[in-house]
Amino acid sequence: MTVAAYDAHADWYEAFATDTSSDYMTRVRARLGDLLGPGPGRCLDLCCGTGLQAAELRRLGWDPVGVDLSAGQLRHARARLPVARADAAALPVADASVPAVACVLAHTDVPDYAAVIAEVARVLAPGGRFVHVGVHPCFIGAFADRSDPRRIVIDGGYAERERSFRAWAPHGVRVRVGAWHVPLADLLNAVTDAGLTLVRTVEAGSGPVPDLFGFLATRPA
Repeated sequence: MTVAAYDAHADWYEAFATDTSSDYMTRVRARLGDLLGPGPGRCLDLCCGTGLQAAELRRLGWDPVGVDLSAGQLRHARARLPVARADAAALPVADASVPAVACVLAHTDVPDYAAVIAEVARVLAPGGRFVHVGVHPCFIGAFADRSDPRRIVIDGGYAERERSFRAWAPHGVRVRVGAWHVPLADLLNAVTDAGLTLVRTVEAGSGPVPDLFGFLATRPA
């Protein structure tokens, strides 16, 4: 089973995500709502962390159920939605059983996101929706220096896919838990390789260079 990197940092992350990064999380939820659209039905909140997206999923009319590997994160999530502890690449969910899956700010936290997307394709009902919202794979990562808000400096590390604890922000998430980089082509190819249909993509940011990338994909009916 994949190591739950957030267990040692769950309390810190809960405070960081709800306080320090509250404006950022508001932008994340806006992208989630725009891409997913209204329910009803069950929505699997994949890699749910502390469950911060549950309220937005309910606002949209969905019935969220969270899955995460980190027991520390789930201590916080249980107050927000029903949860199960499981590896995102080996979900305890029946084939073709859920109408929607959302994975938010998590693709850099798993060593094989393509395997996770394949699991998403397995559990989605025909016609079901998969929404991904994450850091922008071209502009956020160990390879990107964002210390000057007017420009992003990219180095050759963009091609590296192994876990890295290198980060331009010395007190953020990545220096604590690390990240696996997924280049843009790998991310989108994983969707089509899993048999899903890419419907829409979005880029968003608080400045001229986007820091978020999201997409909606569906399982063919």
